[in-house]
Amino acid sequence: MFFAFCRFFSLFFTFILLCLTGAMAQSPADTVNIWDFGGIGTLNFSQVSLSNWAAGGQNTVSVLGNANLHANYEQGKNTWNNSLDLTYGLVKLEGRRVQKSDDKLELNLKYGYRASKRWFYTSQLNVKTQLTPTYTITRDTLRSNFFAPAFILASLGMDFKPNNKLSVFISPFTGKYTIVSSQVLADKGAFGVEPAQKDVEGNIVPGTGKHLRKEFGGYVNVRYKNEVLKNITLQSKLDLFSNYLRKPENVDLNWENLINFKVNKVVSASFFAHMIYDDNVKVDVDRNNDDKVDGRGPRLQLKQTLGIGVSYKFK
Repeated sequence: MFFAFCRFFSLFFTFILLCLTGAMAQSPADTVNIWDFGGIGTLNFSQVSLSNWAAGGQNTVSVLGNANLHANYEQGKNTWNNSLDLTYGLVKLEGRRVQKSDDKLELNLKYGYRASKRWFYTSQLNVKTQLTPTYTITRDTLRSNFFAPAFILASLGMDFKPNNKLSVFISPFTGKYTIVSSQVLADKGAFGVEPAQKDVEGNIVPGTGKHLRKEFGGYVNVRYKNEVLKNITLQSKLDLFSNYLRKPENVDLNWENLINFKVNKVVSASFFAHMIYDDNVKVDVDRNNDDKVDGRGPRLQLKQTLGIGVSYKFK
């Protein structure tokens, strides 16, 4: 299974490289300003310090860093858009160890060949994972790790670009791969992979959980970035995926919205909201509303962050 997986991506990368080679094989007169490199990095801090505070509370210190980098190529009918998004945060509560508050790595590679004024034949590869392990509060149970999980989407389709603010990518041919590299998590069936087998007594047989889950379906990817008001920029990313082979009506959702408020050249503020729904990913649930976990099931996952800090724009 892993060899087939590797062969598929070898072919996919070969396709992208061949397209890029063709894109670069233009006349020397057209090789000016065809690459656009840039990005922005932000670092947000937060602190609460209490001394003889009658109302109570906890001393806390937190830091959250974000980096959004891009490298875009355009020449003739060819475009190649690459982006790397990194997020990492730490929080220290009084009397506790330093804990991770956020962790994200996303790489997106997209090649397009112009079909008309606003439409492009497009291939895209998207990889999402995290950088470091995540444990429970007691640090005795692993919850996730680098490439555990990793969500990979390889797509062929058409990209609609009416302007440089909006991109709507529609792919009827998309392979979605969920990788859980940790055997401990794979044995538990984490993130939708097939769990470990059980013996006649119902005990888990270690090492029999699957590391890879494969899906094939349709995919819609919407990207929007615009300065909606002076010094206020909205960046929105919406991903929708339907598995043709199993319950196509259960559409996977990934929607990220980032609002950046620019105070001056250095100081900035940001608000981030992230929603995820995946029918294959089970979370602890309280069905009886008695504040006790009594099962697991798919749920809408929500995350919000608000920060004020310093930023630097790369050119």
